Amino acid sequence: MSSATDPWGRVDEDGTVYVRTSDGERVVGSWQAGAPEEALAYFKRKYDALATEIGLLEQRLRTTDLQPAQAQQSIDRLREAVAGAHAVGDLDALVRRLDGLTEQVGRRREEVKVQREQHRHEAREVKERIVAEAERIAAEETHWKNGGERLRLLVEEWKAADRIDRPTETALWKRLSSARNAFTKRRKAYFATLDDQREESRREKERLVAEAEALSGSTDWGETAAAYRDLMRRWKSAGRASRDAEEDLWTRFKGAQDTFFQARGAAFAERDAEFRGNAEEKEKILAEAERLLPVRDVRQARQALRTVQERWEAAGMVPRDQRDRLEGRLRKIEEAVRSAEENEWRRTNPEARARAEATVGQLRSSIEQLEKRLGKARDAGRDKDVKEAEEALSARRAWLEEAERTLAEFS
Repeated sequence: MSSATDPWGRVDEDGTVYVRTSDGERVVGSWQAGAPEEALAYFKRKYDALATEIGLLEQRLRTTDLQPAQAQQSIDRLREAVAGAHAVGDLDALVRRLDGLTEQVGRRREEVKVQREQHRHEAREVKERIVAEAERIAAEETHWKNGGERLRLLVEEWKAADRIDRPTETALWKRLSSARNAFTKRRKAYFATLDDQREESRREKERLVAEAEALSGSTDWGETAAAYRDLMRRWKSAGRASRDAEEDLWTRFKGAQDTFFQARGAAFAERDAEFRGNAEEKEKILAEAERLLPVRDVRQARQALRTVQERWEAAGMVPRDQRDRLEGRLRKIEEAVRSAEENEWRRTNPEARARAEATVGQLRSSIEQLEKRLGKARDAGRDKDVKEAEEALSARRAWLEEAERTLAEFS
């Protein structure tokens, strides 16, 4: 058999196949049948298979979240395969690629470690929040159904969260369990006393019902209505009895109230019927009184209003549904007369007139002086003084106009 060579191996004349490495040549096999080139091609294919497997591992590390431990196992296996490979090719290059993968896995291991610590930190925060909320519920919650359901959900959140270091996990779980137990005990204690409270509420409401039924036939409308308002206030503050007792007591209590207020309504309706004639009389009085407006003669209007008020009182009470309307119309007339009296007093007040005349005189004198000052400033060409004098004159003329209007009201 003839020999054959390759950059990474050779076949000698007796068919022995060698591969060249940085440590020198080593035998990788023997080839007895066929040409030496076929031997080299065969062992190159074995090399290509190793290179392909390493390439696949490189791709998995790049594109998947392959765990470092699993990746290192594959690297170690491939390293052993390369070290004893019966293949021809650049085996040192494969070793270097595996070294690169080892470094990459080391970095991935550190990243995973950091991520794991971060996840543990986040999981600890989640579980501390769960425990804090559970302890708040155990100490404060009084809506028992909502509190119990929320505690159940908190336990589910705990189970779904990542695990943390065992000592912290154990300590937090004990706190969560203690909070659940405390909530359960407090809920049991509440319901244990609830029956006593309901029984006390039932006895108190029995007393209120008895008082309400005793008042139902009263005809002292005002005092009894106030008494029923007080009974309702006491009813609301008495708490709730058991459901059946509460419904029965409320039916009796409301029935007594309805009896009284229906009787009062009937009595008021009968009385209002008697008062309708009074309302008609007051309508006539108002029609006459409204002819006083607008007030022209204050003294005459005051005398006429006094007569209207006397007739109004003599006419008596009116139905409740008309009282506010009629009283409102009378008040408007009274206010108009009173306003006219005040205006008349202000108009004829000698002290006020004297003050108005003095104000007008002062303003006219001030305007005369300012006009002289303005003329001098213009003659002297003092623009700044001209502007100031014009502004002052404008303000005082406006004041004078208002003062003259006030004085004219006294004429």
